[in-house]
Order: sequence, then C-alpha cells, then structure tokens
Amino acid sequence: MSNGKPLNLQKLCESLKGLTTGQVGWVEQVVQVFGMEHKFWRLNGSDLVSPCLLQDFGDTLRIHHCFSREPFTKDKFEYALEQVANLCNVTAQLAPKGNPGHDITINEQRFSLKTQADKNLKPDKLHISKFMELGKGEWADNSSDLLGLREQLFKHLRSYDRILSLRSLAPKGGAEWQYELVEIPKTLLLEAKLGQLRMAHESGQMPKPGYCDVTDRSGNLKFQLYFDGGTERKLQIRSLDKKYCTVHATWEFVTTNLEGKTERPVG
Repeated sequence: MSNGKPLNLQKLCESLKGLTTGQVGWVEQVVQVFGMEHKFWRLNGSDLVSPCLLQDFGDTLRIHHCFSREPFTKDKFEYALEQVANLCNVTAQLAPKGNPGHDITINEQRFSLKTQADKNLKPDKLHISKFMELGKGEWADNSSDLLGLREQLFKHLRSYDRILSLRSLAPKGGAEWQYELVEIPKTLLLEAKLGQLRMAHESGQMPKPGYCDVTDRSGNLKFQLYFDGGTERKLQIRSLDKKYCTVHATWEFVTTNLEGKTERPVG
C-alpha cells in the first residue's frame, strides 16, 4: 500500500516459500490483477481523495473483485475506507455498529456512507433506497403527517457533516468494473424544507406513502423524498440530479483476461 513505509521485498519473497501451491496461486492472481488495465481519476483539489487514497482504494476494489462478482456492499465500503484512509496517514475511525447517525469520522468530520449498485442505476441520477429509518411518530392517512416525517430527516441530517455514496456503474470503454465516489451536499437535502408534500391517498397501503418534490425555479425536479410506509417505514431519496453533487473520484478496471477467465499461472 502507498503508506510511505519501505517495502522489504526480500522478506516478502522469503515468506512465499512457506505457502502451499494453492496459496501461491491466489497471490499470483492478485499480483496479476494489479498489472491489468485500469484508469483511476480524482477531482483536482479534492479534500477527501488524495492520490494515495485514490490508488489504494482502487486497488482494494480490484482485490475484492478477484474473489467476487458482486459490487462492494456498504459494510465493505465502511471498512475499506477506514483502513485505506489510515494507511494514507489520514485519521479515520468507524462509528460503533448500529449508530443511527454517522458511519465514520475522517479528520474530525462525520460522514454518512451509502452505496448504490441496482441494475436500473442511472448514471446522472442518484437513488438511495434506504436513506434512514422513520420512527414511530404519527403516520396514517392524514397529509399533515408528512410534516413530522420530513422533520425526522432534518433531525437526522444534524447527526453528521457530509454524505458520500459509492456507486457501481455499468462499465464502459472496455472496463469490466466502474465505480464513482459522489458527495451529496447536505444543503441540497435541506431544500426539502420548501418542497411540495403530497400523500398517495389512492394507495391501498397503510400508512399511506408520501412524497416531497424539490424543484428548481423552472419546475425541474432536483430530487424527491419518498416516505415508504411498508414494513420498514423508511425514507428513500429518488431521482437526485448528480449535477448538484461532487464526484470526488472514479475507478475503472478489468480483473479478467480476454477470454473472460481470471488467469491462474500454472506450475
């Protein structure tokens, strides 16, 4: 890793001698992936993604896909970000498991972390299927109930400073995997204070689902809150226009050879 510590290659080579043939094969596979085509990009001047974090987090993604065909999940995102940040000499600490507010603290800033990897993902629109849980407040079929639900969002936003979403996009340009790290401004979500609330009275669900549409001056949708009255009682963020967000970094890479199989050297 790019943590500034000198590498003892001789010691590393000596340790390989004690591995089984299968273990050496796994090591060879990871090393080979590091040599495959990739394109890592960071926003110039990003206060979050340094060159070190860009490289090491990208390599963490590549290692993950040596062993999995599934995108990074939220728990992996949390753990990897903490580990990589600390290796890059940035102070990072995960919040206690089950913490209702922030997920991680980085340089004394509290972050809420999200992931998105749904099949219908739109590159220019963010969707967060479970932004937060909605409490046991009043919620039935009265439109005024949405006021209290929206207030829960504002209270929740006070428990952290910044919001990050790691998105697994459809690959392009020959890449096998494509990720992007997007920051959603808290100030954008606070615009829901002036959003248009409406309850879906026609729904057979109880409590009735609700919406809060936030638009620009021309009436174009910036994002939508969806108050899901299902068994989880959760808040979704829908159709959030990415142009209002900051893309801090992107990672594009391949982990297989041209035949679509990860190579394992023989012998």
